[in-house]
Amino acid sequence: MKIVLLDAHTANPGDVSWAPLDALGTCEIHPRTPVDETVARCAGAAAVITNKAPVTRAMMEALPGLKYIGVTATGYNIVDTAAAKERGIVVTNVPGYSTPAVAQLVFALLLELTNHAGHHARTVRDGRWSACPDFCYWDHPVIELGGRTLGVIGYGDIGGAVARIALAFGMKVLASRRVWKTPPPEGVQPATTDEIFRQSDAVTLHCPLTDATKHLVNEGTLGLMKPSSFLINTGRGPLVDEAALAAALNAGRIAGAGLDVLSIEPPPPGNPLLTARNCLITPHIGWASREARIRLIEQTAANLRAYLDGCPVNVVG
Repeated sequence: MKIVLLDAHTANPGDVSWAPLDALGTCEIHPRTPVDETVARCAGAAAVITNKAPVTRAMMEALPGLKYIGVTATGYNIVDTAAAKERGIVVTNVPGYSTPAVAQLVFALLLELTNHAGHHARTVRDGRWSACPDFCYWDHPVIELGGRTLGVIGYGDIGGAVARIALAFGMKVLASRRVWKTPPPEGVQPATTDEIFRQSDAVTLHCPLTDATKHLVNEGTLGLMKPSSFLINTGRGPLVDEAALAAALNAGRIAGAGLDVLSIEPPPPGNPLLTARNCLITPHIGWASREARIRLIEQTAANLRAYLDGCPVNVVG
């Protein structure tokens, strides 16, 4: 079986192995694939593996031998799943592989906003400590997390992992989800999204992107937040109205933001958050630990193997 990987570089720039997929067929690996080359590269393939390279209805119509599309991510909006279903093409994703890595990044961003360790380390390298008349200095307030409130919007696997870390820091946790099928664990208090925006010292987003959650963070919800509070988004970029967030940051209506995702990636130079006050932006690295990418490749292969065995798992659409 011919297996084509359309955009393999981000999942594996060379530090992990494709062996789990190699064992299932003849793999043709492309670091990146321009849209206009997708059909040519996938010709004769029964299985296509993609992360962000789109697979559209027109592409599927031009690939009659295509039977399977594996998405090396949790989100799968880059595949026209309706067209795939019409053509009997199975589409799978990989949920849960990055939970520990994303939860860790939430606190990397929050700790930089509260301790400014990276900033102060840069000032030391610039010689400022050596020239200081005192034994210490700090440019920004150093804020303890213990006793403060973290609001988790979207209490799924990642939101739950974030909450456990917050509790270890001695934080109070408010959390929202669509349905609480079981009571939340000790220390986690259910709350509405408005209550979370009003009461939290930091709000972290882990809900799916839907029509209802697009621009969940907007001028109105930002207006509910404390001027001393922080916003963290490691979920989906369009959860945030970026112009509204930039305006709130620049006006001091909230204290800071830590973002790993934006509405357009890579961002155009004119994105207002690139120059907003006290806004930390990382280049979508929450999923990128080596351990998470190994899990991603192994589960991608396991999904394809299950399909080949006639028992597909993690089917979407």
